[in-house]
Amino acid sequence: MSNQTDHILIVDDDRDIRQLLADYLEKQGLRCTTAADGRDMKAKLETHRVDLIVLDIMMPGEDGLSLCRNLRASGSLQANTPILMLTARGEDMDRILGLEMGADDYLPKPFVPRELYARIRAILRRARALPPNLEAAPPANARELHFAQWRLDTVNRHLIDGSGTVVALSGAEYRLLGVFLAHPQKVLSRDQLMELTQGREADVFDRSIDLLVSRLRQRLGDNAREPAIIKTVRNEGYVLAAEVSTVGDERGSA
Repeated sequence: MSNQTDHILIVDDDRDIRQLLADYLEKQGLRCTTAADGRDMKAKLETHRVDLIVLDIMMPGEDGLSLCRNLRASGSLQANTPILMLTARGEDMDRILGLEMGADDYLPKPFVPRELYARIRAILRRARALPPNLEAAPPANARELHFAQWRLDTVNRHLIDGSGTVVALSGAEYRLLGVFLAHPQKVLSRDQLMELTQGREADVFDRSIDLLVSRLRQRLGDNAREPAIIKTVRNEGYVLAAEVSTVGDERGSA
């Protein structure tokens, strides 16, 4: 991600906060535009292309929740612009409502500007990492997925080897394997794997996906030095090298 071209729209009715955030983010290489309320925000979106909106919930007139909901439903070119919501209230209901309205993340006031910057980086990275057709799991009607002498029972969530022995998987291991099986022979970056397996719960600095891949390889008996099933693609990520077929899917194969 190139921060120099990232344009952030900061929407907050507090002039001091708007200016403080804009000054800080611009020092980090971002370009910032500010808006004092919902009407100002809409006007700026009509004349500026922005990469992310930092949106305060508590504002006079139309509040941030309503602005978020209406933007998502607008069908405009910027309807899917990532939104990071801010609020002075740390109530769970605000957070839940914000995410349900389509916000990508939530940060309660007061906060450290560095944390805001880290969250902005994470949201932009994930937004660009995931093409629209990248699914988090195989088709829902695929009862079993067969690959490299293994079967994954998606109904009972069991991994079964060639002799019929069931191998236990943790929830995280199951989700990761499901992502790989949904995209066989496709290189997936660490950011894509983090987003598809953990979503908004992923930590911006978390590199645990490497450990999770290692654990999954152990479950599959895949040689860590020369893996045959889940291979490492240097500087890019990981790829499930095996072919995948399905049972219970009328199309017969993935």
